[in-house]
Amino acid sequence: MGKNLIQQKRGKGSPRYRAPSFKYKGKVSHARYTKENVDGEIIDLISCPGHSSPLMIVKYKNDEEVLIQAPEGVRVGEHVEIGDKAKLKTGNVLPLKNIPEGTAIYNIEGNPGDGGKFVRTSGAFAKIVSKFKSKIVVQLPSNKKREFIPECRAIIGVIAGSGRKEKPFLKAGTKYYAMKAKNKLWPIVSGTSMNSVSHPFGGSSSSSKGRPTQSPRNAPPGRKVGKIAPRRTGRKKR
Repeated sequence: MGKNLIQQKRGKGSPRYRAPSFKYKGKVSHARYTKENVDGEIIDLISCPGHSSPLMIVKYKNDEEVLIQAPEGVRVGEHVEIGDKAKLKTGNVLPLKNIPEGTAIYNIEGNPGDGGKFVRTSGAFAKIVSKFKSKIVVQLPSNKKREFIPECRAIIGVIAGSGRKEKPFLKAGTKYYAMKAKNKLWPIVSGTSMNSVSHPFGGSSSSSKGRPTQSPRNAPPGRKVGKIAPRRTGRKKR
């Protein structure tokens, strides 16, 4: 009868495919939107298995407490600001329209007030390329340029933990425990290395594919692997 492929197992709700959210410290987000400047203090720097960068707990004077990715160079007890007229200082939250071009920013909002959706991983930062009355053009870490609403907020600085990817795992056991902490499915084996009972590309001494990688257009889920058949071929007639 065979067994289910990885593509078929995902979403079934078993612990192997469920995020360990009970270990997470909380949601990372900006404070509530305000035009007036609100002063805050970094009361602690913590580590969270659900985030690649260290987090800082910021308590503002309006009694709001939030979790934010910690930028490089901050310390416990340091004061930060949020608001339209906040200073251009590392850790402060400002709308994009008030940030000069070329400034390193992170945790950019997709829509004003959503708390931040872009540039949130360790060591990442974006830069404002150009500013217009109705849009702000930002260069993301992937070098892709994206337009944002001028009222969207961002944090000044570079996210801490930039050297995370530079340290090699060295052995499979270290990688195993790193993936286990985040409940990631690892190792990931290619279909050609499996037995024929486990994958359509398996078998044949596990060295060469016994069938073409182009899957039929009407193949069922589980068989539609490799190159998916195009909707149409040939030159389009006018």
